[in-house]
Amino acid sequence: MRLLLVAAVLALAACTETSFHNTDITGSPFGSDFSLSDLSGHRRSLADFRGKAVVLFFGYTYCPDVCPTTLLELKQALAELGADSGRVQVLFVTLDPARDKPKLLAEYLAGFDPGFIGLYGDEQATGKVAKDFKVFFQKVPGKTPDSYTIDHTSASYVFDPQGRLRLFVRPGNPSDLSADLHTLLHAG
Repeated sequence: MRLLLVAAVLALAACTETSFHNTDITGSPFGSDFSLSDLSGHRRSLADFRGKAVVLFFGYTYCPDVCPTTLLELKQALAELGADSGRVQVLFVTLDPARDKPKLLAEYLAGFDPGFIGLYGDEQATGKVAKDFKVFFQKVPGKTPDSYTIDHTSASYVFDPQGRLRLFVRPGNPSDLSADLHTLLHAG
């Protein structure tokens, strides 16, 4: 009888285990929070978005490829969510505070989705948040002092509506992200 009870409990646990398309990093000891300014100058942290799934992406407006591609994929993933998209907040943290001033960030993000929120800090604050999330970034000199690029981690992080870090998402499959967001939004 005991063996039957254990088998039933294990079967039930297997049925309720959440499976994601992207990398499950639930319980990771990094990336627990941030404190940066939004485009209105208000300090924002993860707690400000409690009740929503949050997609956090680090990039910069002069990025020639990965950033615009990722932002388009995020827009597509939200479109696939339909009505649930209102329960997701995309946050874009600039890795280039020297050039990405609030007005430029606002114009850039509005070109993808007016609901995306830009976040910025000075170099020290940006470096701290990037380090907390294990995001690599490094300035690459260009032909002129202002024509540099920034090599950076191209993945996004996803938090569930309770504010827990859950997923590491590489660019390339917005439908998988949409499915994972749906799972997080409808988890019991």
